[in-house]
Amino acid sequence: MSSETFPLRQALEIGRLDAHDQAALVRDGKLSPAELTAAAITRAEHFQSLGALSHADFAGAMTRAQAVQRAAPMAGVPWLPKDSLQYAGMPTRGGSRSRTGTPATSSSPFVECFDHAGLVAIGKSAMPEFGLIGSTEPLLGPVTRNPWRLDHSPGGSSGGAGAALAAGIVPLAQGSDGAGSIRIPASACGVVGLKPGRGTTVRVRDRHAIEDLIVADSLMARSVRDVAWAFETARPGQGAAVAAEPTLRRLKIAMIVPSLNGAAPHPQVEQVLNRVASTCESLGHRVELADYPFERPWLWRGMHTLWSRLGLDAVQEVTASRGAAFAQSSLEPWTHGLAQFHLTHCGVPELEEAYRMLAQLPVLFSDFHQQYDVLLTPTLSAPPPPLGHLAPDREFNALSDAMFGWISYTPLQNLAGTPAISLPLGSADGLPVGVQFAADRGQEPLLLQLAAELEHAAPWQGRWPAMSVATVLKEMH
Repeated sequence: MSSETFPLRQALEIGRLDAHDQAALVRDGKLSPAELTAAAITRAEHFQSLGALSHADFAGAMTRAQAVQRAAPMAGVPWLPKDSLQYAGMPTRGGSRSRTGTPATSSSPFVECFDHAGLVAIGKSAMPEFGLIGSTEPLLGPVTRNPWRLDHSPGGSSGGAGAALAAGIVPLAQGSDGAGSIRIPASACGVVGLKPGRGTTVRVRDRHAIEDLIVADSLMARSVRDVAWAFETARPGQGAAVAAEPTLRRLKIAMIVPSLNGAAPHPQVEQVLNRVASTCESLGHRVELADYPFERPWLWRGMHTLWSRLGLDAVQEVTASRGAAFAQSSLEPWTHGLAQFHLTHCGVPELEEAYRMLAQLPVLFSDFHQQYDVLLTPTLSAPPPPLGHLAPDREFNALSDAMFGWISYTPLQNLAGTPAISLPLGSADGLPVGVQFAADRGQEPLLLQLAAELEHAAPWQGRWPAMSVATVLKEMH
């Protein structure tokens, strides 16, 4: 069956289901894997104006779906790898004009885990250039729009994934998180985003001295059970399965209100944070105001050193392979600005101090989590901004202040190597507001259990944005 023959209404109805319920349609013999995939293609075509996909591979998806084993746990369930993930048969452009559209000839081990489980990739999700900024507005295109309000950002760098999930195009989409790039769009789009701890999953990309330490990958979703399944699937042979069921433990939760740069969050964000803290207390957990176990300026300097080095690496790589003129014309102003910042402000002493920070933070947080089970903060300092506020061609210093100010809670767990999860537990002026829970290394199961408890206590499954499968179905009635 092709997408042209799959009825729109039925495709939209299927899009309301999470991955587990979509898989059950195949398992119960109600749909074939190819039909489930065709339904997702119909939805992707219907919501094309969101700009959630950077590359559509619908013909390839149908071929893959027809080869799926029905016995696979997620047979035919559609998903979106990110534009930075190497997937055989699709280009890997990383949101950059400097990359060609040549299809990859092999897939990463991360991809192979999900292919083996029966997932079917229908294309790739949009992202900003090399994932270096918190909004998905690459000059390569497409600009990704927030399904809740189309003139606002869905966040980044996994913004295409967040938008696709919020709209109901697919139930699972990959995010990669180096300073919040899973949790930022999860908060901005109203979905669930888990950043695993350092080195938890199978290898996703080539080795890199910084990315190996700060970047983590997982699949985002609308339900906690889907996120838990994806986390477990990406770490085969790691022991007992992760159950997305409420924890029986009552936890001691540290709540920190100011961000890593010392600023207070937007008042509506703080209101959401306080409501979530009250919900946790009503469930029997103990919540206490606390502070970070380090000096904020020390971490803030180290984060800027490492992040700007990624920009410099990108410029030097393209310059070495294609020449300085091509690098200058093809790479975005934000990437060049990061590179220049690093060359101007970050010498060997700064880089040495940043690596010292990466080594010390896990110890500091191991001690912190001897006192507190979980850390609770806002995910972002404010609701999603309008498109253009974080555009990559904005003046560098103004953009840097705006971008790092908005994402001033999420980089900590990347630097410490600890897991964190953003949950869609609030809103402000009709836009989603997430809260973030973090824990010590190896405590992803605890975070998922707490998330499942909060999903039950304050369910979000019935909340859909203006551009989504649920809204279109309502308009059709």
